[in-house]
Parts: sequence; structure tokens; C-alpha cells
Amino acid sequence: MEVESQQVEIKNREKVFFPEYGITKGDLIDYYERISDYILPFLENRPLSLRRYPDGITTKGFFQKEAPDYFPDWIDTTEIEKKEGGTIRQVLCNNKATLIYLVNQGTLSLHPWLSRLPELNKPDHLVFDLDPPDQNFKPVIEGTRILKKILDELGVPAFIMTSGGKGLHIVCPLKPVSGFDTVRSFAKKTAQYAAGKDPDSFTTEVRKDERKNRVFIDYLRNGYAQTSIAPYSARAQQNATVATPLAWDELNKSGLTSGYYHIKNIFRRLNQIEDPWKEFYSKACNLENFIPKLDKLADKS
Repeated sequence: MEVESQQVEIKNREKVFFPEYGITKGDLIDYYERISDYILPFLENRPLSLRRYPDGITTKGFFQKEAPDYFPDWIDTTEIEKKEGGTIRQVLCNNKATLIYLVNQGTLSLHPWLSRLPELNKPDHLVFDLDPPDQNFKPVIEGTRILKKILDELGVPAFIMTSGGKGLHIVCPLKPVSGFDTVRSFAKKTAQYAAGKDPDSFTTEVRKDERKNRVFIDYLRNGYAQTSIAPYSARAQQNATVATPLAWDELNKSGLTSGYYHIKNIFRRLNQIEDPWKEFYSKACNLENFIPKLDKLADKS
């Protein structure tokens, strides 16, 4: 398969990856080829963790951080310092050919860092992940609204998307100014303030046995070498769900769940509306400007 003048060898297009819906490896390759213009801006120059299922989702998949030796030389990689010492070489997905190659290797989901080269120590994304404690999605929607109201009060731009898994992600675009410790501290304090608005429904308790059937507002992804699912990445669900950017008013959509969009209906959606995250990076803010205001809010609560 020729992709942007690069030859990518494709094998076993007919292999079924999602048996309940008959979705094949070839279907997944076709999806990523079509969605490449949407997803690549969120992958470029970011170290990647790959969620791979070479034989489909009914088999045990695995996360891969280190770039294998057999990956071709034309795929970009970068050497990264590990928190525990030493280094690791990770893949960068900077073009469509690399994207297709990774999918041909059985990659279903792409999990990029929250920072990008050359500023790997300074994130340009801040992420809140809200998952339902059971099958009721309504509390997750309400939790995102509470967080959105707080972020609006602070003046921090916020974007919403389905994770394609269980819940919703709120993502704030940042200028790469602050380090991870500062960003994580801001995220933690914001999450705690939001949970305090309705402590019977929401929590920031890390231990699952302390959550007591409440929605967990997860701020823990905001650390060095942590990853988050990329917008428009497919997920290892039976109907190949897609992490889908939404407009905020779409939280009112009847029947909305994290798996509402999948590789079979996402392009109809994109043909009908403008991409809700089209201006994501143009809205990037300096988080340092909002820390004093958050401190005042938190002190009042």
C-alpha cells in the first residue's frame, strides 16, 4: 500500500478483529487512513503507547511503549528518560504512513503523552477523566458540567469528548509553560473543588473501595510519561467505538454514551458538522495565569 510515497506492507486485511460486528483489520486500516487528517495533529511529536491486538479483541492485547527493533527506519522515534532512571525509545506518529504501519501491526488504540517534543517536561494538555461507577451515564454528564462551569469561571478553555471506553474526557489546551507538577496540582485542586460541589455524587478518592458508587473525577493522568487516549482513536470495544470530540451542547443529546460513535458512523457525523475541536490549539492558555484565582476559589469552599 502506497501512503504518501511510502510503501507500507499490509498483511491479513481479512482477519476479523471485532467478531461480533464482523469488523476486519482492513476495515480498521481504512478507518485510520480516512481519519488521519483529524487524528494526526493530536499525535505529532508525542511519544506513544500502543494498545495492540494482533489477533483481534477476543485475544489478550498488550500495551507497547518501547519501539521494537524491527520497526522500519523511516518511522520516527525518540529516546526518553524514564522516571525510574534509564531511557526508553518510543514511537512518534508524525505522518499517515506511520499511522497505517502501526495499525497493520495490530494497533487499535493510540495513547499519546500530554506533552510533545521539544518540551516533554511541559504539558500542553490537561485532562480530566470521568467514568460512571455503573451503567448510568447521567452522573458523568452532570460531573462534566460542574467541571466546565468551574473552568469557565476561572477562564480556562475546555473541550469535551467521549473516551470511547466508559466515560467522558475534559481536555484543556495549554501553552507549554508549566511543568507537570504544577499542572497536576492545578488539576487535583480543580477536581477536588468540583467534587466538593456534590460529594454524594462525585469523588477524587484514588482507592476504589472509598468511592462508594460515586463518579471518580480522575486527574491522575497529568503526570510525566502518563498518556491519554487520542481524539478519534478507535477502542477495543466490539463495535470499534471512537473517542469522539463533542460540542458542549451535545451533552444534551438523547442516548449519549461513551460508545455512541464508532468507526461505522463517525464519518457521517463529520460530514454533517464542523469539527468541534478545530480551534483546540489556537485556544491554548498559560495555566500560571489561573492558579491564583483557583486558590481563592478553593479557600472559600
